[in-house]
Amino acid sequence: MLSRRQFLRTAITSTAAIGLTGCIPAAINEKQKRPNILWLTIEDTSYYEFGCYGNKYANTPNIDALAKRGIQFTNAWSTGPQCSPARSTIISGCYSSTYGTEWHRRGWLVPEDQYFFPKLMKQAGYFCTNNSKTDYNAKTSHSVCWSAAGKKSNPTYNNPKRRADQPFFSVFNCTATHMGRVRSITTQQRRDFAKEGLDPAKLELPPHVPDLPEIRSDLAFHQEGVNDIDKWVGFFLDDLKEKGLDEDTIIFFFSDHGGCLPRGKGFLFETGLKVPMILYVPPKYRHLCSIKHGQKSDRLVGFVDLAATVLSIADVKTPDYMQGKAFLGQHEAKPRKLQFGLRCNQYDHYDPWRAVTDGRYTYTRCYTPYKPMAVRNFYQWGMPANLAWDEYVLSGKCTKEQWLMTHKPKPTELLYDSKVDPYGTKNLANNKDCKKVLTKMRTALSKHIRDTMDLGFFIPTTREKSIDLYTWVRQNNYPLNDLLDAVDLASDPKSEDVKQLIAYLQSDKPELKFWGTSGIATLGVRKLTTDCPPELIEAMQDTDMYISATAAEAACYLGKPDIGLPMLMAKFKENSPTAYSSLETLSLNEDLKKQLEKYVPEFESLSQNKNLGMRSRSILVNLGKLPISKLYPEQDIQKGIKVNLDRRRLYPRP
Repeated sequence: MLSRRQFLRTAITSTAAIGLTGCIPAAINEKQKRPNILWLTIEDTSYYEFGCYGNKYANTPNIDALAKRGIQFTNAWSTGPQCSPARSTIISGCYSSTYGTEWHRRGWLVPEDQYFFPKLMKQAGYFCTNNSKTDYNAKTSHSVCWSAAGKKSNPTYNNPKRRADQPFFSVFNCTATHMGRVRSITTQQRRDFAKEGLDPAKLELPPHVPDLPEIRSDLAFHQEGVNDIDKWVGFFLDDLKEKGLDEDTIIFFFSDHGGCLPRGKGFLFETGLKVPMILYVPPKYRHLCSIKHGQKSDRLVGFVDLAATVLSIADVKTPDYMQGKAFLGQHEAKPRKLQFGLRCNQYDHYDPWRAVTDGRYTYTRCYTPYKPMAVRNFYQWGMPANLAWDEYVLSGKCTKEQWLMTHKPKPTELLYDSKVDPYGTKNLANNKDCKKVLTKMRTALSKHIRDTMDLGFFIPTTREKSIDLYTWVRQNNYPLNDLLDAVDLASDPKSEDVKQLIAYLQSDKPELKFWGTSGIATLGVRKLTTDCPPELIEAMQDTDMYISATAAEAACYLGKPDIGLPMLMAKFKENSPTAYSSLETLSLNEDLKKQLEKYVPEFESLSQNKNLGMRSRSILVNLGKLPISKLYPEQDIQKGIKVNLDRRRLYPRP
């Protein structure tokens, strides 16, 4: 039996540059009036990792040929830089924040009657399959929308249950480029990528990351995965041709969000949002496509548009509730002028961001600016590149811009000109020459949040309803605009706003109380007030930890660490993730490090605790009491060596 590595090396590799317009040997589809639709999706991969997008070190002949014969989008955005919020948007045709499903990997109740668009395809006569990832971030079952999904149901268009004249909509997802491929903590015993033409020393690093050996190694490891993915795509191109389906199948190829280098996955920059997206429409269905084949398109397309586009291809009416606009098919809409992105959390940290782009300028708003940009996500930080990046910044070797963009409290607003700065290295939000653009983008984002009834500013503890939040808000006529006004104020408060923030602290709505504490925390970090109001001290006793922990954190910024820190430490020992989030943020604050050092013995005693070990070590790293090489335990490092020796299977197959 072949090992994974042997299997890969002996797999079909000669599918380069095959045509998609060959003869159909069988008249399987003569009765079929509607095209088949095939989605080939991958994970954690940025656009710049493919040959057709200019990467001279990529070996992606199948994908490059598909782009040459089809349409290569240069302004394609995922909705979010994490998979489950992105897939939530894809499956619903609405921004995941509309349903409150943008919190990564939480699983919320959603309205089944409108969340899963493939159900409409199935009702229209399509054979709908999903193989294999179904991470739609919902507790509500998605089984209603598939003809076959799950290993035991043979979820492929080749399923014998599909009639010969029945069109299909088939989704295949390969994990060969997932961050898990390179999440090895150490670079020990990695393959010699140079032997495969991927010499880490010669690869072109994007300018938003420092030139460190671990970053180069991770880039090479991931690029190997991208090259492997090209073979996986080839399996499907070969199978379609062999089955006589190539002339009747529209193909979409895209990644679920941006790539694995630091400040990619999990971060609301173009490095986390901008994805490769290639579309191929066979000649007989080109009347469904207004974009000329064989060229690149700078049209703004986003994940929110995919559901409407697939329905348009199948000539199924787009439901009124859908927010996406078709960019192909019978009901193609006018090109977008703006597209939007979102983020809710980084692991334990509730840290919502929103973004908008017009194709040139990208504006991002950060709603909890007292937190640094680089709050740790222990999954993502398992990449050697992230650990090296973190060490580089903490050591003080970095530039001022890199320090401000990682471990310092972040600005509320970010503005980048992608025409001259595609990787977002120079924030123009304070540039006087960009004031008009900034105002325009800020206004557009605010309007979008209200138009889409963004539920992402409800703290998680207020989303746990017996009915889904989307329905609950509408049935109870919840004053959402009041909440959104509070969020806007809290994200960029002035000293004269203290009175209003205190009023939010006294609200009977916990989400308003949270944003009151959050706004005061921002005032404290920015030294716009030094008063610690009694209402904030009272909020430290709230039963909701998002409120009480943030109130205690705010008290620390306002000169009361003797009150805030003991409360946070007590809750931390009870395994509260919100208390940990506040403590990690505080441990990066230069004014409060000395206060936290009093607790170093306690963190050290907890550093081997099963539940609190990683969190304790993370804080010790920030305080300079532990090297970052000791963040992960030895057993994780040994597992990482096995990751370095592995080469992921190219699965699923047709």
